[in-house]
Amino acid sequence: MNDQQLAIIDSGGANLASLQFALDRLDQASVVTVDHSIIQAAERVILPGVGAAKNAMQTLQRHGLDELIPALEQPVLGICLGMQLLFDRSEEDEVDCLGIIPGTASKLPAKKGLAVPNMGWSPIEVNYEHALTDGLGADAWFYFVHSYALPISSDTIASAAHGQRFTAVAGKDNFVATQFHPERSSSSGARMLANFLGWRP
Repeated sequence: MNDQQLAIIDSGGANLASLQFALDRLDQASVVTVDHSIIQAAERVILPGVGAAKNAMQTLQRHGLDELIPALEQPVLGICLGMQLLFDRSEEDEVDCLGIIPGTASKLPAKKGLAVPNMGWSPIEVNYEHALTDGLGADAWFYFVHSYALPISSDTIASAAHGQRFTAVAGKDNFVATQFHPERSSSSGARMLANFLGWRP
């Protein structure tokens, strides 16, 4: 059992069971919480999320987490909506987010033959080497469910495509994030979660 403390921030509306099961399979215990002292003391923090950005930000604000999260110094992983919350803004309901990573999430383009939301398996293209993508081959596919996405930027670790290329993995300082769900992405996702657990920024 990995005895390091891992806190999963409860941003509201998230299906957290699959994430905790995925961590359990890696012998990593976790606690779901909004308690500031637990989050600050944790060696690692995960910010998951599903649903609307506005609702999630309101939940974080209600618990004072909109001020706590940007000040965290330990490794932090945002997942799906949790990734978008780490950026400046989302065009969904025109909501300001946490402002940790520069960028604005915008809706994926609606094109013939391309459904929105983007739901299903897709490969990623690694832009530069990072501990989070260590050991992932060209055949690594991940499970996406999202309608909004971040553009490619200098903080893009890896990208994917759905009508246009978008940021699939991002990183800035001690914060990293994935647009896909690693906890639902079979062996590739398990490898990425394991990489996060071993990451030392």
